[in-house]
Order: sequence, then structure tokens, then C-alpha cells
Amino acid sequence: MSLEKLHTEVRRDQLVDATLAVMAEHGLRGLSVAAVARRVGLTPSAIYRHFSSKDAMLDAVLDRMRERLHGAMAASRAETDDPVEALRRLLTRHMQLIRRNAALPRVVLSDDYHIGHPERRQRLLGVFTGYLDGVADIIRQGQRLGRIRSDVNARSLAILFLGLIQPAGVLWTLSDGRFDVTGQARAAWPVFEQALRAPGTPRAGAARPASRATTAVHPPRVRTSPRPIRLRRSPS
Repeated sequence: MSLEKLHTEVRRDQLVDATLAVMAEHGLRGLSVAAVARRVGLTPSAIYRHFSSKDAMLDAVLDRMRERLHGAMAASRAETDDPVEALRRLLTRHMQLIRRNAALPRVVLSDDYHIGHPERRQRLLGVFTGYLDGVADIIRQGQRLGRIRSDVNARSLAILFLGLIQPAGVLWTLSDGRFDVTGQARAAWPVFEQALRAPGTPRAGAARPASRATTAVHPPRVRTSPRPIRLRRSPS
């Protein structure tokens, strides 16, 4: 990658960060090319070198959302072989994304973002369906391994998983960040996990009893040399 292209990508990332910051403070209607330019200390004409319009910046925000969600899923799956544990980690990461990106829930909740923009509406739908497909794939893996109940459709369980996140995100947004999304996720996860796991499988972090078959039995130690014999002196 050339230095010029790297510089361009870095600048675009900075502009997307600025776009999210403006939206977090002023909402979608307060977003403009001029507002983003002021945020990063550039002239509006410099912004147009990277984004042709406000709509192009909003499309870049959607790309950022997809990248962060899919990145969180990939990282959660890479850290553990247990699909249930992967879902728990994904839930934690998703809540962190909400807290660190205050504007993203606003994008999802705003009618102005997609009404009148059918292509963007389809792209937003694609982000959510792609995320649900990934969660369902984790669940199907757990079903194949016998760790997740197989009597419920994986897609339905994936939508239930999303239900742990969306209402908490709405409350966090409407309360201006006062609602504890991390605490809510921590409290709701055991309930979801209990409904998710196949009967007889241990809960994440539960200690497993030791198996008698694998318990080593050590024979008594046998001395290889006799003890020295001490003779008592007889009285003279």
C-alpha cells in the first residue's frame, strides 16, 4: 500500500470518527459537512476530497458499523472453541461497542437515516441480517457439538440473542448513557444461557468433577536399600 493511499484511509477514518461524534452530540439532523470539517479543523472543501456529500459520510458510518460488528464476532469465535462462550463474549463486545460509539444506536433509531433512501435501508437491513446469520452459525455449531439445544431453530435463538442487546441499546440512548448496558448484559446472560444449553451440559465456568477412571493411584514407595543397623554397646 502506498503512503498516499494509507494517508487517505487514515484521514477517512478520522472523518468517520468526527461524523459519529457530531451525531452523538447533535443527532442526525445536526450533521453536515461543515460541522464535520470544524470538528477536525479542516475546510469543507477538504472534506469533499474524501466524501462527496453528507449521504456519503452516512454510508461510511454504516460501513463502520458492519466492520465493528463482524470484527467483534470474528474475535469472539477465535478466542474459544465453546460456541456458548463465544456468544457470551460477543454479547460483552457488542455492549462495549454501544458504549464507545454513542451515535450508532441513534443511526438505527432514526427514521431520517433510511426513510427516502431505499438503498441505504437495504444496506442497513443487510448489516442486521448478516449479523444474525453469524450468530445463527455459532449456534448451529453448538448444536452439532451437542452443547446447544437442537429442538429450537438456530435462527430463532439468534433473534433471541439480539433481543438481549437492542432494548438495552435503546434504553442507553434514551437515558443519555445512564442505563448500565454492561450490567444488564451480565444479569441477562445466565438466563439466556440456561435456555440455550443442551440438557446435561455444564454452565460456562462450572467446575467438572474428577473422573475416577483418570485418577492416578500411586503404589507405596519401596526402599531399594536396607536401613543401616545400629548396634547398642553392652555395659562393661
